[in-house]
Amino acid sequence: MTSPCKREELLICLVARLLAGVRTVAIGALSPIPGAAALLTQAVSPNRVRVSFLQGRHNQFTDGGRELFDAAAQGRIDAFFLGGVQIDGQANINLVGPGPYPKTTRRFSGSFGSALMYYVVPRVILFREEHSPRTLVQQVDFISAPGVSPPGVYRPGGPTALVTNLAHFSFDRQRARFRLESVHPGHSTAEVRDATGFDFDGPDRAPTTPSPEPDRLALLRGSIAERMADLYPEFHARVFAAA
Repeated sequence: MTSPCKREELLICLVARLLAGVRTVAIGALSPIPGAAALLTQAVSPNRVRVSFLQGRHNQFTDGGRELFDAAAQGRIDAFFLGGVQIDGQANINLVGPGPYPKTTRRFSGSFGSALMYYVVPRVILFREEHSPRTLVQQVDFISAPGVSPPGVYRPGGPTALVTNLAHFSFDRQRARFRLESVHPGHSTAEVRDATGFDFDGPDRAPTTPSPEPDRLALLRGSIAERMADLYPEFHARVFAAA
């Protein structure tokens, strides 16, 4: 008998749907859910999807960040994931820290190449598990990378979606606004609105995020879980060891 779907499995399968049609995906460090989603996308589209990890000894870029940025600027990366300590309603992200800069209340790792990736990668998916007014804010305290750009600015890339532990949003780059597409099982549209610091579009009652397809869930708990044990051992032990 198949065990019930875990929250992480739901998010992985949702993100995999958002990667449909991509050919190349780059995964940053410490990104187990996006990483598993990319591997699942690769598994259902054999020989069509290339997944590159920036994870320790699994880093496939021999020249570090410079090689990653060159590949993105040359149009050789179709999808990437970004998050942040804060994300606002225009999809601006803050990777520096909360509070007025430079007197932030906490200091995080910094922006690194997020602005470049945000500008040139066609499909950037924002991923932040914590969904609360302190993470999804009206306006970020510091813009590490802007969600939209003025007319006339060359920008082939940008945000397409935001996935959290409560919901899935799409992003309209022309209107610079998020739209609520679905709410995860066990939650409500009202709960999402209460937990979100910015305004967004969408119905009064959004649809429920679809459960993982049985064949994809089987892949996830089989061959994908085996690879995750090597890539993200702690995540594997927590999510898949008892599956």
